[in-house]
Amino acid sequence: MNLTENAVKVLEKRYLSKDENGCLLEDPKGMFMRVAKAVALADKDFVSAKELKAIEQEFYDMMLNLEFLPNSPTLMNAGRPLGQLSACFVLPIEDTMEGIFETIKNAALIHKSGGGTGFSFSRLRQKGASVNSTGGVASGPVSFMKVFNAATEAVKQGGTRRGANMGILRVDHPDILEFISCKKDNSDITNFNISVGITEKFMSAVEAAGDYDLIDPHSGKTVGKLNARYVFDIIIDMAWNNGEPGIIFLDRLNKDNVTPELGNIESTNPCGEQPLLPYEACNLGSINLSLMIKNTDGVPEVDYDKLGNTARKAVHFLDNVIDVNKYPLPEIDEMTRGTRKIGLGVMGWADMLCKLNIAYNSQKAIALAEKIMHFIQEESRKASIELAEKKGVFPHYDKSIYKDLGIKIRNATTTTIAPTGTLSIIAGVSSGIEPLFAISYIRNVMDNDELIEVNPLFKQIAVIDGFYSDELMRRIANKGTIHGFPEIPKSVQSVFATSHDISPEWHVKMQAAFQRYTDNAVSKTVNLRNEATKEDVSEVFWHAYKTYCKGVTIYRDGSRDLQVLNIGKVKGKEQEATVEESVEIPTKCIIPRQRPDIATGFTEKVKIGCGNLYVTVNYDENGICEVFTNTGRAGGCPSQSEATARLVSIALRSGVDHKYIVEQLKGIRCPSTIRQKGLKVMSCPDAIGRLIEKVAKMQKGSDGLAAELSISDDQKFHGPTAKMYYEEECSACEGSVICEEEEVVNLESKATCPECGKAVEHEGGCVVCRNCGYSKCG
Repeated sequence: MNLTENAVKVLEKRYLSKDENGCLLEDPKGMFMRVAKAVALADKDFVSAKELKAIEQEFYDMMLNLEFLPNSPTLMNAGRPLGQLSACFVLPIEDTMEGIFETIKNAALIHKSGGGTGFSFSRLRQKGASVNSTGGVASGPVSFMKVFNAATEAVKQGGTRRGANMGILRVDHPDILEFISCKKDNSDITNFNISVGITEKFMSAVEAAGDYDLIDPHSGKTVGKLNARYVFDIIIDMAWNNGEPGIIFLDRLNKDNVTPELGNIESTNPCGEQPLLPYEACNLGSINLSLMIKNTDGVPEVDYDKLGNTARKAVHFLDNVIDVNKYPLPEIDEMTRGTRKIGLGVMGWADMLCKLNIAYNSQKAIALAEKIMHFIQEESRKASIELAEKKGVFPHYDKSIYKDLGIKIRNATTTTIAPTGTLSIIAGVSSGIEPLFAISYIRNVMDNDELIEVNPLFKQIAVIDGFYSDELMRRIANKGTIHGFPEIPKSVQSVFATSHDISPEWHVKMQAAFQRYTDNAVSKTVNLRNEATKEDVSEVFWHAYKTYCKGVTIYRDGSRDLQVLNIGKVKGKEQEATVEESVEIPTKCIIPRQRPDIATGFTEKVKIGCGNLYVTVNYDENGICEVFTNTGRAGGCPSQSEATARLVSIALRSGVDHKYIVEQLKGIRCPSTIRQKGLKVMSCPDAIGRLIEKVAKMQKGSDGLAAELSISDDQKFHGPTAKMYYEEECSACEGSVICEEEEVVNLESKATCPECGKAVEHEGGCVVCRNCGYSKCG
């Protein structure tokens, strides 16, 4: 096999079967044979034993030659006891406590089996809405997202993959502003990618700079309005800040919903490329385009015969996966077999362009993308129609658009462009339809030596044209691009453009070109330079909308990642530190400052379930310094509330930012919660948190503060004068993780892998390391 060193390493670490001691039981060929045998078994009732053996060999050869690879769960689990072969699922969330936690349980089972999950939280009533069954108030979608996130953190997927989720909220949900900003802090809700479900009506309102309605999901009634352009600007701000949220165009997903009688599409899988109905799963696989080339009289061109043959075999393979799959839930089994959706996509697109001497950011590349994907879509549908003649149409055919079209087809959908992070490492090619990530990079090997890794296509040209040298490759690795090197011909520089060499406009154009002939959706990250502006992000979103993309995700370099820190040089390596050599942040014993002799404060009386609570928050010239509580004669929990107040006071005088304390206290619920006119206090800690937040705002000394404090939280976020409050960062230590008089340690500009310390790629809301195969979504 033509496997790279990295491919072998990734396979051995994450894919190949092992015994209880971790010893390998198979090699890569053995893995492909295991998968081919298991998947071919779906044909045993339709063909002879000899024909079955031929199908098995056909599947094996296709994978062995790296012409096609299925999604990771199929490679990992086919022919093994777990037997769960699907990568992505969508689960519904009912607006009941029982329904919510039933979904959490089901998600945990899916994560355990190796799949990712997508959810729409749009059916959950907004924060503060009444709950008739208990007389209490709803805590809102974001609060439950945090519960889902915690459950995901606790479940390791089959020992090989960490759980990943997609969370979607409709833009007309009353809690939309809280959702948009819920991942402003990079450490929050880390197991989710989030996307705003955008409607055509909302985008029209943005264009007109008008208001749009916020809809109570429980009653269906309008409960407020927001200015559409204001909301759109906040989405842009947050996306610029750290790449979250992305946007999904819900009306477009449903316009292409091939089984509308089964329901509306409300969510997608974690990377956004697979819109699914509740309880649907999809089986994905990708054709290696870099191998779909032939030379005619010494001129490279697309080998459409080979491409068509591969597409037909791949459809057969993916359709078989549906039948041999062991689904984690009976509802998923029924629904997935009912629609039989598959998603055939591509990888190695950038490599194909390089072999054809076509620049990624060129109209020629866009035209070729449309032609190739149109061809794959047509061939995949033909293959599905042929399968229907042998095995029958999908069971929910009568609820599909194909019934009226008179097309007998086996699979409700056939094409999807998925991210191919680890699959592309195995195949040794570029990921999905993304541009090249790097031309050259340096990898540490044994004995503290460095190995220069160079894109093989570029190296071949560099050697032939006579400009290759290790010294040049090292300089390219340090710069991250080949642009600006006079020894490299301009024609080569244009063809071997990396992600940041390509303007955002061309990223979106490429996504739109593939989307035009893709049944489902396209996973593509618009990678922006660190210095990109919010206007650049806005242009990406508008361009995606105007070119009929179904969604879009951006990532601004260096905006989201937690990286290894280092100070100076490490053992002679120039500005480079491995995970093992990283500098640890020292832990210090913190002594709270003394309470001031004189302090100013405010006392607020609130009603709690067991009586009256009086909360006092005091501050001095250094900020909020203490909290006192006192309960009325009716009783209550004086010892617990006093203990909470004392601990909060110590934290405040120890330098803990009040916003983190407020975040922990607000929303804590007590069984004795009662509703009050104009104020919703859920518990003693909730009351403490709310008053700290008020006093903190008063300290800012804003004009019209009294009027501002008289407006309820709901009015601030949902009323006609809605505005967001952003905490200001210290300008003296912006971008730093340690701020002391002695030193400031800055984050490095490039994201690094937590396992091997090398640079990672961002794709579809996920990160993947091409050095060791590490990946994580959210």
